[in-house]
Amino acid sequence: MPHSEHLSKQFDSDLEDIRSRVLQMGGLVESQIRSAIECLSSGDYDLMAQVTDGDRQVNSYEVEIDDACAHVIARRQPAASDLRLIMAVSKIVTDLERTGDEAEKIARMARQIYDRGRLQIPRSADVRHAGELAVAMLRRVLDAMARLDAQEAERIIAADATIDGEFRGIVRQLVTYMMEDPRTISTALDIVWVAKAIERIGDHIKNVAEQVIYIVHGTDVRHTTREIVPESDGGN
Repeated sequence: MPHSEHLSKQFDSDLEDIRSRVLQMGGLVESQIRSAIECLSSGDYDLMAQVTDGDRQVNSYEVEIDDACAHVIARRQPAASDLRLIMAVSKIVTDLERTGDEAEKIARMARQIYDRGRLQIPRSADVRHAGELAVAMLRRVLDAMARLDAQEAERIIAADATIDGEFRGIVRQLVTYMMEDPRTISTALDIVWVAKAIERIGDHIKNVAEQVIYIVHGTDVRHTTREIVPESDGGN
């Protein structure tokens, strides 16, 4: 019995370590997005380089966490909710890694714009606002994961539509901007790619929220349009 109890405690410790590392990875990705958006406003080349360096660290987190998940499955043969958690974590870290890639893309676009000598960034306030929405969404989904809050995850999924709307608005404005002054086309197109990167970040965060619901309820809500999370599950 003591041996069995020891194994159980070790298993719980392994799972908690994985959860902790996912949250650390998410915190780093959140910082990446913030820095990338700041690059666009400031033209800070050192900060651009930091975003690129941070992306490599995010990639390392993904490999380490996937490896930890594989070891837990091989050693512990988890069942039911524990297996759901591990399977969901494997998908979550992929979306976090891709979110980091989008942040790196924003920093790369910023460098391109400033290398071109463009100091006035069209629709920069709108882009910053969209970026702040994405950062807030990421912070919320990490908190929902930490607390296993499926109701909050459902609200985050719905919030993705706001970022989609911001993206469409920015693109419409930039098209007008380019038509009025063709000299701005190169920079405006870079901003379109930045806005698209933010929109994709929203998509990845939505995916993470869907995995939180899967962890809690065992229900796959990907590609569904109806609400599946009950208002109250009685604490189960």
